[in-house]
Amino acid sequence: MKFRISDRTLLWSLLSGLLLALAFPRPDVAGLAWIALIPLLLVMEKRPFAAGFAAGLGFFSLVLYWLNIVMTTYGALHPALSLVAWLLLSAYLALYFGTATWLAWWLRKRLAMPIMLTLPVLWVALEFLRSFLLTGFPWASLGYSQHNVLPLIQSADLGGPYILGFLIVLVNAVLADRLRRWRGGDRNLRSWLPTAAALLLWSSNVGYGQWRLAQPLDQRDTELETRLVQGNIDQSVKWDPVFAQATVDIYQQLSATPPGGTPADLIVWPESAVPFYYQDGGPLGRQVRTVAGREKVWLLFGSPAYEERHRQIRLLNSAFLLDSGEEILGRSDKVHLVPFGEYVPLGRYLPFIDKLVEGVGDFVPGELQPLPMNGHRVGVLVCYEAIFPELAREYVRRGSDLLVNITNDAWFGRSSAPYQHLAMARFRAVENRVWLARAANTGISAFIAPSGRLTQTTPLFETLAIQGRVGMGAHATVYTRLGDVFPALCLLLSALTLLRARLQRPQRAC
Repeated sequence: MKFRISDRTLLWSLLSGLLLALAFPRPDVAGLAWIALIPLLLVMEKRPFAAGFAAGLGFFSLVLYWLNIVMTTYGALHPALSLVAWLLLSAYLALYFGTATWLAWWLRKRLAMPIMLTLPVLWVALEFLRSFLLTGFPWASLGYSQHNVLPLIQSADLGGPYILGFLIVLVNAVLADRLRRWRGGDRNLRSWLPTAAALLLWSSNVGYGQWRLAQPLDQRDTELETRLVQGNIDQSVKWDPVFAQATVDIYQQLSATPPGGTPADLIVWPESAVPFYYQDGGPLGRQVRTVAGREKVWLLFGSPAYEERHRQIRLLNSAFLLDSGEEILGRSDKVHLVPFGEYVPLGRYLPFIDKLVEGVGDFVPGELQPLPMNGHRVGVLVCYEAIFPELAREYVRRGSDLLVNITNDAWFGRSSAPYQHLAMARFRAVENRVWLARAANTGISAFIAPSGRLTQTTPLFETLAIQGRVGMGAHATVYTRLGDVFPALCLLLSALTLLRARLQRPQRAC
């Protein structure tokens, strides 16, 4: 595969990727997603894989530019090495785009199947594969570009973000086909059937969203007054033992009920808000416990933990829940770890590679376990876990009445990443029709209603607390019951079609 700067096919394809990236936070121009792929689709026939790869490289390199901030500022990686790592990851992810476009072209050649019929299915199938291959990285799936358009995202309770991704690719493919036919002078009325079908599907999605939003999705019989504490602890001192007392002081002050304020029922601190092993007790641990006793609340906070198994110490990224009697009700451990952030894959064989996260050693995954709270259950998503739909779904299936996302997005700096992270968390609330409270060390902290509405949010890098009411209880949804059936069917259909194409003689494309 040769690339030439003067190659117009690749330049137009690159433009598609860049336009698509602009549909995501930030600048968050959601409407661009519905037309961004048209340049790619108009030129991809000449070089189907290279065109898709170029679009993917443009998309992921722009969407994930903030990785350079993480690697250089907090990982102490040389800028040149950071640039190489960023481009390598972008290139790996671009393979999914290139594979989708090449397979769609190949099916057109082998089975005479229109690209606008095959590409949406292939795209969803490959996005689904990306969500779990090599530990999974479903960041910036196409559907997330529409997080601010509430009528469109309501279908997430049927099939997660994948239904929207399917529609986005379908609309782009149909519009590209219409443009190609218009330029060719095609006046055949039958050629408008795909356009009508796409319009019907898009309108049905909007109609479903409007119908759902007309229902009392966000109301619950039981509500909790909840305070989210944003400590805004600088990453450079977060794990410094000298600063531990100051950290606890900040969280104690922000957790106190202000004069004339409404007392909270639940207070949530972010991921690793307690930068020491709380389970060891000691003076700092006692100070944390007194917050729950003094405020007469449930206190949920992040802290590293450890346990001994088979004579080995296992480190865990955890959340503890205390009651108003200062007793531990339970501990929830992070299940899906960040590769090279919380552990080094094949670290035994790659001892020269360090983690980007400082402070503690390699973590191990825990077990998914909701926390009991006065007859209810709380599912805790730690940081990166909020981008995995199956984790939130499993918490709700195990009886969680509230989802809590505790995170430390300080790594991202003042980039687009905190906004992208929040956009994905919104879908977890819609998919399971459950309230989600999000406490972030440096922001963005937020209350997310089951409709996907952001009822309150905080600015980045400000020390503050916000308070609001969250409802307890999840409403049963198709997605909660069946999970990723839609993308799995797309994957199965893609595999069967490709097998058929492999075994069948080529047909003339239409």
